[in-house]
This record gives sequence, C-alpha cells and structure tokens, in this order.
Amino acid sequence: MSMKLIGSLCSCIWLVMAVSTLAQTSDDSNAVLDTAGQALQSGVDYYINPAITDSGGRFTLINRTGCPLNVGQENVSGPEGLPVTFSPFVEGETVVREGRDQKIIFSASTICVQSTAWKVGETDQDTQRRLIITGEDENQGLPGPARNYFRITKQATPDGVYNLEWCPTEVCPTCRFICGSVGAIVENDKRLLALDGSALPVVFERA
Repeated sequence: MSMKLIGSLCSCIWLVMAVSTLAQTSDDSNAVLDTAGQALQSGVDYYINPAITDSGGRFTLINRTGCPLNVGQENVSGPEGLPVTFSPFVEGETVVREGRDQKIIFSASTICVQSTAWKVGETDQDTQRRLIITGEDENQGLPGPARNYFRITKQATPDGVYNLEWCPTEVCPTCRFICGSVGAIVENDKRLLALDGSALPVVFERA
C-alpha cells in the first residue's frame, strides 16, 4: 500500500472522528446537567435537591392522606430523600434535555399499588394549587398520559440550576394547557410540591 493511500485513509479516519465528536457535542448542547457537570441520562438514579439550602431537603414521597402518595420534600437538607429516574417522551432518547417532556419516576417501593411516576393532581381547595401526586394518568379527557410529563428549564443564573414545569406540549402540540412551575407549599409540617405558584429552583445529584 502506497504512502499516499495510507495518508488519505488516515485523513478520512480523523475526519470521521472529528465529525462524530462535533455531532456529539452539538447533540448534548441542551442537555440538563447534574452537579458534576455531566448530562443527565434516562434510566439513571438522581436526587433532586433545592438549589437554596434553607428551602427544605431532597425530594421524596409524602403520605398526605394515604394513597396516592404526594411528591414532596424532606423538611431539612441532608442525606434523606428518594432518587428518581427520567424517561423522555421521545422514543429512543437517552439524554435528558431542557424544555422536553419527561416522565419523572421515584425509584422506590411503596405500600400503594400504583406507579411512583409524578402526576398532576386535582386542585387543592385551600390553596387553589394543583398538587403533584403519583400514579399513571388514566384521564380520558386528555390525549395520552399528559399529566405524567414534566419538563426541565434552565435558570438564567447560576449554571446548573433549573426549574421543573408542567407543560406537555410534546405529548399534545395542539392542546392549550394551563402550564405551571413546580414549587412547594407547607401543610401540617409537610412540604408538598404543587403548581401555580413560585418555582422552586433545583439541582440534580447523581445517586
């Protein structure tokens, strides 16, 4: 084999590697990042922590009135809390991306015979806010499991801090949802997550 041909083959190999690297970098440009600066991966366990330490602890399951369980927080920051996994709406997607619909599922067993996937519940009469509960969406009034899909949006500053929102327009692009940010309310010394109020900034820590 001539040196000219070998040189051409090497050039082609380097070109393919460069294009692949560039494509991967571009592909992850809108990936949600964990506290180590790595892209969140679907099916991997992560803890969700408030970005401000005096805003409660890690996200967890809360027994408010029995089953279904509510999504909430530990009262104080610390090692307690339950990890979650993310399942993108787009089939075959392995990276968790900003502004895309995702299922969020607690990696935990419970006394309730139902899924631990997050779901938008009914409006609480006292606070007029929609609570976040667990279970699969079986509402026939919406197309598909729309109430199970949330999205992650990046805050302007600082880097690595995000908000959680419910606005499943990938599930139904033509629907007119009453979108909302996920925040917290305190009820009987329990921190519950709910829509229709101030957002709770969060960070993601790999379990």
